[in-house]
Amino acid sequence: MSEGTGYFIAGTDTDVGKTRVSILLMRQLAAAGIAVQGMKPVASGCERSDDGLTNADAVALREASAHPLDYADHNPYHFEPSIAPHLAAADLGVSISPQRILLAYQRLAITGPVIVEGVGGWKVPLAEGFSVSDLARLIGLPVILVVGVRLGCLNHARLTAESIRADQINIAGWVANRLEFDCERQDDLVETLKGCLDMPYLGAVEYQTVDEFEHSTGSFCVS
Repeated sequence: MSEGTGYFIAGTDTDVGKTRVSILLMRQLAAAGIAVQGMKPVASGCERSDDGLTNADAVALREASAHPLDYADHNPYHFEPSIAPHLAAADLGVSISPQRILLAYQRLAITGPVIVEGVGGWKVPLAEGFSVSDLARLIGLPVILVVGVRLGCLNHARLTAESIRADQINIAGWVANRLEFDCERQDDLVETLKGCLDMPYLGAVEYQTVDEFEHSTGSFCVS
């Protein structure tokens, strides 16, 4: 992986493990000697602290970065309400600017490859005529699709994969994230996905507690 490259981490839905996969991938690349940066361009559900309004996922991505920059570079748009970001922005009279996000990404990319985490699913709107899929196209990184393994994931995964291909975005592959300890037939779900998703399978993230996750790293088949 060369300077200024990286991956865009997309998901089949919200809460499917995009942040977890992003951080595990960053740890994997760091272990290989690659100075990687993390970015979450848009986030809602933020909290106020002594450092201002911040998002827990964005903070984790910044802390995992080799050369952290200002928080606003890692997370240009952060909103307090836990609602769709375009609604949160509209409530504040804010228009999410693709150019502002791109400039922040370019500042991060100067220092090394960037792992960019999307928000919600592939077609989540961010502004008028600008969705997560448009954000991925703007940044131009290969997409890794995170599939949260649970009941309903087959339909979500197939529709998202078809949408990414229809948008003619470069797909690096997909990751199975096991969300539930006791989800029935998890292995069968993953095998079914392998057969119906026309993209490389990069690996799985096993169900982990918070403590287990803190001491784990990724083992994804990425170059």
